[in-house]
Amino acid sequence: MRFHSAFRTIACALTLAAFALCARAEAAEKRIALVVGNAAYTAGPLATPANDAGLVAQTLQAAGFDVIGARDLGEDALRKALRDFVDKAAASGPDTVAFLYLSGYGLQLEGENYFAPIDLRVSTAADIGLRAARLSDYAKSLAALPLKARFIVLDGARQAPFTVPDKPLAGGLALTEAEPGSLIAFNAAPGTVGPEEKGPYGAYAQALVEMIREGGLKPGPLFDRVRLRVDEATKGAEVPWDSDRSGDSVVFLERAADAPPAGEPDKVASLRDRPLRDLGARDAYAVCLERDDLNHYQDFVATYPNDALARRVRALIAARREALVWRRTWLVGTPDAYWSYLSRYPRGPHAWDARRRLASLAAAYDPPPRYTALVYDVPPPPPEEIVYVERPYLYLDDPVYALPPPPPPPVFFLPPQPAYLVALAPPPPVYGVYVLPSPPLVAVPAYVSAPAYVAPPPNNVVFQNIHNTTVIEQINRQAVAAPAAAGIGGAVAGAALGAAVSRVAVPAGLPQPAVAAPGAAMPGRAPLAAAPLPASAAPVQSLRAMPGQPGQAGQALPPGRAAPLPQGAQAPFAAPRALAARPNAAAPVPGQPGGTPPVGARQPFAGRAIPNGQPGGRQAPAMAGPAAAPRPAPPNAAVMQQRQNAMAQRAAAQQAFAARQQANAAAQQRQAAQAMQAQRAQQMAGQRQQQMMMQRQQMMQQAPRPQPHAQAFPGRPMMGGGMGQPHASPPAPRMAPPPQQHGGGGGRPHCHPGQPCR
Repeated sequence: MRFHSAFRTIACALTLAAFALCARAEAAEKRIALVVGNAAYTAGPLATPANDAGLVAQTLQAAGFDVIGARDLGEDALRKALRDFVDKAAASGPDTVAFLYLSGYGLQLEGENYFAPIDLRVSTAADIGLRAARLSDYAKSLAALPLKARFIVLDGARQAPFTVPDKPLAGGLALTEAEPGSLIAFNAAPGTVGPEEKGPYGAYAQALVEMIREGGLKPGPLFDRVRLRVDEATKGAEVPWDSDRSGDSVVFLERAADAPPAGEPDKVASLRDRPLRDLGARDAYAVCLERDDLNHYQDFVATYPNDALARRVRALIAARREALVWRRTWLVGTPDAYWSYLSRYPRGPHAWDARRRLASLAAAYDPPPRYTALVYDVPPPPPEEIVYVERPYLYLDDPVYALPPPPPPPVFFLPPQPAYLVALAPPPPVYGVYVLPSPPLVAVPAYVSAPAYVAPPPNNVVFQNIHNTTVIEQINRQAVAAPAAAGIGGAVAGAALGAAVSRVAVPAGLPQPAVAAPGAAMPGRAPLAAAPLPASAAPVQSLRAMPGQPGQAGQALPPGRAAPLPQGAQAPFAAPRALAARPNAAAPVPGQPGGTPPVGARQPFAGRAIPNGQPGGRQAPAMAGPAAAPRPAPPNAAVMQQRQNAMAQRAAAQQAFAARQQANAAAQQRQAAQAMQAQRAQQMAGQRQQQMMMQRQQMMQQAPRPQPHAQAFPGRPMMGGGMGQPHASPPAPRMAPPPQQHGGGGGRPHCHPGQPCR
């Protein structure tokens, strides 16, 4: 009895332990993310979105996200990537946190926000709704799923080059509201645009990465601190915005209890509870910027009307007031509502959106003598605000306004930016189609780590080594040296290795971009001048997808292993060592020093300029881009020229890559044809041997055989006589021909009658 009782006790304990483990496994938080960086726009390229996406992707990997990422997506590829991400979230279960980061050109039209693919062309306002990705579609799709939390970050409030003649589009992004259980964030406040980025990374992406890596911050406070950091980094030119309804259930990275303090949270909390008049203008500005609502901004102007910062805060109030009025108008959506908006802002940013909506409702632009004016939650703008909202968008750093730069936030409120972000090097060159750049990895402090309840993502070397400086340094060295190592497959193997170590897989099944002929415009590339075609060169017709190449259907690779090339295939080309230290540099071009033209392949860029400092370098020719609406002049012409040169080099690299893939495909086809010919020759030889054997057998069967009854006089025929009695009528004797040996004369052998032939 004691034995059975003890056995039952042990069995119950094991059952309870197994149940606890199953419950813990079921409660594990799964994290997924889609990161997109569109930079190579046909209408106007951008410098930082692809690098920003790579930086954000690495940080999300460190926080335990299973990240899928891509750059420079066209319309079809962008829509497929977004649809597949929603499907992945639907299949992940209720304990999933979904994160969507989009960097590039963001647009707004009639109250909706859109993300532009790189091949977007706008001739009418309807083209935006038809060809760009509407953000609310995917936000609502994610909100309808039983997920733990959803984060949608649109780093796209920029001076967009898309215009409609005589009917201007509202700039920046439209004010919106997050769905329940979601957070939506913009890099700039609604109705405003950020400055043109000049460094390898954007201010918003760097601030987001910094605050996630700091650890211990809930989503709301995290994005509040992002706003403070971006305002400081851009000297007030860009003020981010967010709408948070995600709750407090998510912490990206935890901070240990014995970690050094990040600022002075107790002192900051005391500042929030005190009236603004007791803080001073500098501290009051930091508190208002952290709160980021219309009431606090108005309180600041009322408390410090003569301070230099009051003018800057009035500009923020003007943009926020107009955004609130327009959202209220758009939600009501009646002719009376649009007439009410036009009565307040006849030349406002959304004036033509209101007129477009009136036209769709078959209503006149001008209101009738009597109509029901819409009652808004905010009062009409005072005269001093109108100057900020008479343009399609507000640019806070516009010299017309001459707004003084804000002071940096107090150190106890926001510590200085970490040194690793200040001196972060640009990523190594990227050659694969759709592959995100891989910025240098930086170890996370030992007191910051992912929560224990987060399910480890599959094959994530970043997550597994966030504190291992030795492994991280080795990964960084391999990523930089890989493009120059011809022995491991050249630039293609380098790109695959970079993707492998960063654990950012390309979305599966994306359509391969078509390769245009030299001189023709490609999606995201400016057209280049065609080079003379050699008489012996074969034209490049299309880019054939090769299995195993970067940019194809992607799954994360095993840790520490590069992407293998196809079985029996050779590396398409090898990059020169000079490209290893240059970010996003072009591959060697056929006809130039350092590049080897493939056999039988076209040399579409012979005579193209080489970057300065390389042997044989010349100044790059001017690129002829597609017709586009005029954009504001860049602050630095030299910076723009460098970007144009970089885009030309990237276009050259892609078409050179396509030419080499075409050459490899042709070589494989030739090898396959030769193998087929050899196989057919063997079959023909076998058939000939079989036919000869059959002929010999037939010859032996048709040879004459000896008579069964030999006569007394061989060679004489038997003659029949009368009454059936035989009688001989011997003819004149004749000599028999001599026998012939086998194989002589080429005919059938002759033998003596009555004797077998041998």
